[in-house]
Amino acid sequence: MPVSIQSKQPRRAVIVAGARTPFQRAFTRLLKMDAIDLGAAAVRGLLERTELDRSEVDGVVWGGVIIPSSGPNVGREIGLEVGLPASAEAMTVSRACASGLQAVTLAAAAIERGEADVMIAGGGDSTSNAEVKMGQRFVHAMAPIALGKRLKPTDYLGVAAQLMPISEVLPQQPKVAERSTGELMGEAAEKMAKRNGITREAQDALAVASHRKAVQAIEAGLLADEIVSVEVPGGELVTSDGLVRADTSVEKLAKLRPVFDRKNGSLTAGNSSALTDGAAAVLVMSEEKAKALGYTPLAAFRSWSYVGVDPSDQLLIGPAIAMPQALDRAGMSLSDIDLVDMHEAFAAQVLCVLQALASNGWAKHRLDRDTAVGEVDMSHFNVLGGSLALGHPFAATGARMVTTMSRHLHRTGMQTALLGICAAGGLGAAAVLEAV
Repeated sequence: MPVSIQSKQPRRAVIVAGARTPFQRAFTRLLKMDAIDLGAAAVRGLLERTELDRSEVDGVVWGGVIIPSSGPNVGREIGLEVGLPASAEAMTVSRACASGLQAVTLAAAAIERGEADVMIAGGGDSTSNAEVKMGQRFVHAMAPIALGKRLKPTDYLGVAAQLMPISEVLPQQPKVAERSTGELMGEAAEKMAKRNGITREAQDALAVASHRKAVQAIEAGLLADEIVSVEVPGGELVTSDGLVRADTSVEKLAKLRPVFDRKNGSLTAGNSSALTDGAAAVLVMSEEKAKALGYTPLAAFRSWSYVGVDPSDQLLIGPAIAMPQALDRAGMSLSDIDLVDMHEAFAAQVLCVLQALASNGWAKHRLDRDTAVGEVDMSHFNVLGGSLALGHPFAATGARMVTTMSRHLHRTGMQTALLGICAAGGLGAAAVLEAV
């Protein structure tokens, strides 16, 4: 049972373990698994690897972006599917691409407040199973029939009349676009690249580096233990990530055409993260509970930060504010950090954030400080690869980053990692992890 929230002893939430499904390009090997299936696979693998008694779990916090209408509280559906006790509460949170990190920090906060001792947190999405939206004219016209309202024969003629023109009732193509601006995320990143002078060559070089680091990590066996095999309907066993390209090069990426600005753009399919299916889960406990159950903590949060910026300005620049804020809350500077792990939505977005962190002008005008946060040592940046190589199942990425960095800190003896994530809506997220 969770301890009383009246406890006066300071509590620390610790990361005990993490597991994730293989990440696969959308509409490929994980096509037949929806967000709940993928989340259940990640959580089931986490429980099996840790041999945790399910009765110890107090609750689930799960992140989702593409929420299935048949089970909108994905966290609860996952808990029931993997056999957690019915008493284990659950909720689903959405903060766009930062949803996975949000879920984990919410779980940590609940534990540190004394509301729980053991939580499972994470996130996942199946882009392959995103529901195709019908035009609102079609929905409004067909609603009476769908809801079982008794209609006269003449009423059906009225319904048919509402379905014209046909162009307004056809299925609508899903788009990652801002409601407030109408702008696609890639279009916003393209504008950021032009505004900040980020070249195509720099973007392609960052993408190649992401793939090479991921390949090296895979070959060294540094990611294998966090991936759980998934058996898809039909019996196929998926055991490894499917987007990492060992043969990519700057020369190959240079041949790709721009996607979002076909005449003058620099963002391509090669330097942008791919639509991806997958899920990641993290086991979070109070430090006392972890020791009582015989687990070795890997890491803990020293701080975190969530911020917002104007979506019409620089949509994906949020980490350049959230990361310094997380450092300040941790009482640290960039020079105190051993590893920097940043979500790579687009190479252009990453380079814009890195440039801002190194800018005195950014520091003065946006952070109210006299000097820049500092230049990130690229030899300590995304050392095991990032989203450009591994893929980006929207709500899974934050939990993947927590898992990978916690394990890497524990494995190497390094002490701290700074995480940064951009998200739709002009949101930024960051966290400082410390080894335990």
